[in-house]
Parts: sequence; C-alpha cells; structure tokens
Amino acid sequence: MNDTKIWTAALIVIGDEILSGRTQDKNIAQVAAWLNVQGIRLAEVRVVADDMGHIAEAVNILRARNDYLFTTGGIGPTHDDISVDAVAAALGVDVIIHPEARAILETYYESRGGLNEGRLRMARVPDGAELIPNRMSGAPGIHIDNIYMMAGVPHITAGMLDALTGTLEGGAPLLSATLGAWAPESEIASILRDTEKAHDSCVIGSYPFFRGGTVGANFVVRSTEPHELETCRAALKASLEEAGYEVTDGGI
Repeated sequence: MNDTKIWTAALIVIGDEILSGRTQDKNIAQVAAWLNVQGIRLAEVRVVADDMGHIAEAVNILRARNDYLFTTGGIGPTHDDISVDAVAAALGVDVIIHPEARAILETYYESRGGLNEGRLRMARVPDGAELIPNRMSGAPGIHIDNIYMMAGVPHITAGMLDALTGTLEGGAPLLSATLGAWAPESEIASILRDTEKAHDSCVIGSYPFFRGGTVGANFVVRSTEPHELETCRAALKASLEEAGYEVTDGGI
C-alpha cells in the first residue's frame, strides 16, 4: 500500500430514471464510503442519461484523470441497458459474450425458465474484460482496464463492492471527526480557516443547519493521519469554546 499518494476514483451513475427523479440514487453514498475504506477518494460523480455518446464521453474523460472509474446502472437485460456498448465504444473494442458469464447465467437460470435473449445480454462485455462476482442475482459486474461496471440496484451493487474489497490498490483511509455547535458560519469562518491553515494535513468541512429557529453547524475534520486529526479536532474545539460556543463531540 502506498500511503503517500492520494488515489482517486470517479463514479458515473447511468440511467434516465435517475435524471427524471423517478428513482432516487443510493449508490453514490455507498460507493464513496466503500472507497474510503479502500484508501481511495471519490473525487467526482456524473449522472448520465441512457445515451451512448454521452456515456462514452464521460467514461473517457473520467477514466483518464482518476485512478479508477466506477459505473452503476445500464448492464441489465433490456434494450436500454447500453453501458457495455458505450464503454466498449469508449475503449475502441468489440462487445463479446463472455463464456464464463454465459455459464454463470445458464446455471443461475436453469431452474428459472432458462437463458433467453434478454438474459443473455447480461453476459455481454467489452472484449478483454474480467468479471466481478455477483452472488445476489447471478449476472456479474465487469472490470476492464481501470473501469469497474456494476449494477444499478443498490443491494446488488453492495455485493459487487464486497467482492472487490481488498483487490484495489489505495492509500491510507481518510479518517474523520465531527464537532457540532449552535454557531452561524459567518461568525466562525475565520476560526475554521485559521485552524485548517495551522494543520496542513487536515481539511475542515462546515455543514450548516437550521433547527427550531436557530442556526448551527457541524464541522467535520478529515485527515489520513490519526494524530494530526486529533490535534486539529482539539484545536478547533478549543477555539470555538474560547469564542463562547458550546461544542458537541460527534456533531449535533
């Protein structure tokens, strides 16, 4: 493991149903949390419609500027599941029926009506791809180059992530500590800025809220260094208390 390099990933969420608001995405949060444990930071996310050109364009942009690219959605059995075709187009390779994927699906559907044309679509991969195991529904995910293609259904995505755990190279996990205070951001902005500046291995995020007619905020300190994280957290807490604010460990 390389603890000094910051490893990054991007995520493309694919599907008209997400953009229409008909389906609420749940994969961004779980992919981000999983990546953090692997020592990889989710650097950017795009939500893209079921459009070959748009998906391929996003794939080529994001895979080039990140160590890893994940996609969710569009690898199912229907005509609008075009993620495999789009990734193959982006990479300039053909789409093939993966023999191992076909065998997995034949076994899975043997007692479920057999392998029909739609189900066989889930064995299609860009030429040269490997499979990501899927213990939930048989149809595997796909890995080619630095691209990891997964299902859009959250619990199936979770299973594919579990199968990938420990297989990707990453750095030190990003640790965090949270403080909360009934403090308007505008009044403590300089405290946040000065504390972060004094601890260059840490970053501080401020997340305001309005409850019961009162303004407050939670402050999340992040670092890959446990000692630096605690030092920064303690300094921020002391500065806020010195300014007259009661601070709640763990957030409000």
